[in-house]
Order: sequence, then C-alpha cells, then structure tokens
Amino acid sequence: MTMRAIIVDDEELARRGIRALLARATDVEIIAECGNAREAIAAIRADPPDLVFLDVQMPGKSGFDVITEINVTRCPYIVFVTAHDDFAIRAFDVHALDYLLKPLNERRFELTLERARKAMANAHEVSVGRARLTEMAANLGHMVEPPGADRIPVKTGGKVVVIRIADVDWVKAEHDYVSLFVGTKSWLVRETIASIERRFASAGFVRIHRSTLVNVDRVRELRPLPKGEFQVILQDGVGLKLSRNFRTALTRLAGAAV
Repeated sequence: MTMRAIIVDDEELARRGIRALLARATDVEIIAECGNAREAIAAIRADPPDLVFLDVQMPGKSGFDVITEINVTRCPYIVFVTAHDDFAIRAFDVHALDYLLKPLNERRFELTLERARKAMANAHEVSVGRARLTEMAANLGHMVEPPGADRIPVKTGGKVVVIRIADVDWVKAEHDYVSLFVGTKSWLVRETIASIERRFASAGFVRIHRSTLVNVDRVRELRPLPKGEFQVILQDGVGLKLSRNFRTALTRLAGAAV
C-alpha cells in the first residue's frame, strides 16, 4: 500500500531533510511540498493525501490552523515536525499521528513511518470489517463481556485476592511478572506487560513506557520533560515517565486531563 504524502514547512532545508528521509521508503510518494499554511490548505483540499508532515510554527497561519481549515471528508494522518516540544499536548489533542522534533533522527523517523503504515492498514481493516461487525451486532443485539472480565485474581499468602481492574492505578513490568498498584498497595501477578495491556485496554489503560501502563482516569497532570518526554502525575501524586516512543498515549491522557 503506497502512502501519499505532503511536506509542509516554511524552511527549504527542513523540507529537503524530510524529502531525503522519505526517499528511502519504497512505499511513500511525495505528491506536494508547501512553504506555508495557505499553500498546504489548498494542496490538501485539491488532492487529499494519506500523510502530512506539518511544521507547527510558520509565518501567518500555524500548522494547527491548517488542520482546522482544510475541511476535507477524510482527514489525513498528521505528523507534526517542529524544533519545539511546547506544542506536544495540543498536537495529540487534535489526534496527530506523531510529533517529531528537529533535527530529525533517522531511526525515530522510521518508527513514525511504521506507525503510519499500521494506522493505514488498521483503517483499511476497519473499513472492510465494518459491514460484518454491523451484521454481527444486529444478530447479537448487544455485546456482552465474559463473566469476570472486569476483575483479576491475585494469589498471595495462600489465598486469592480479587481485584477490580478499574481500581488499579498503574502497572509496572517486572520481567515475566507485573506489579498492579492499587492505592498504597501493590500486587504481583505472573503475566507479561503485553498480556496485561491487551487485557486492560478496554478498562481505559494506556502504555506510556515499555514497562508502564496507566489508568487514564487516575491522571492529574502532564509535565513536559526534555527530549519530548513527559512526567505523568497521578491523583495520589505518583509520577510516572512517558517516553518519546509512546507519545501517542498523550491523545488519551490529555483528553482525560482537560
């Protein structure tokens, strides 16, 4: 599947850098380059792309203005590219696919492209499967969770403690185990972080670090850190690190915080 991309930046050097990185990808076609927001709005309206690499700060209108004014039926995936991390929370509040800091890192850029590929593949699967899901929902009447889906049993001290998933504040990986933090207590469970992530996803948990999941309802504030990372402060004052590789979690965290 070829991704059709537009590059938007008022600096020719910045556009050249993105162009060079995209040239290494065999599945990306650059359909336009724009030097300001006005050109970008016109280009996106005329021929909507799949992906837009969008500078935040430009003369006249900003990258956020582009998003609010394009007025297209199918909004492209947006990757903000900027020298400043001040706009990260706002970027993910408008559902940006990613947020890259200049100067661009080749490995980090490739991760962004991989994220775009997965997003497009998932969107295609959703489109193909929507009719089937509608039919299934009509036949079933409604979806019912299996019994116990909202609880997790924990063996401790010769007994089994049943914990409501909604009561868990955050989760930390401990090799082949995870620690479930509930208030002032923690419980050790023999499951991997990946397994718990899938199990807890429907309960409002998101991955903010390779070893950390957090309950979005427990988030009180987000504090920017250097290098595009954030400190996630929970209601009880606990601080957790959100790493750059999981910045897409900001969409849900910021939405829960405002």
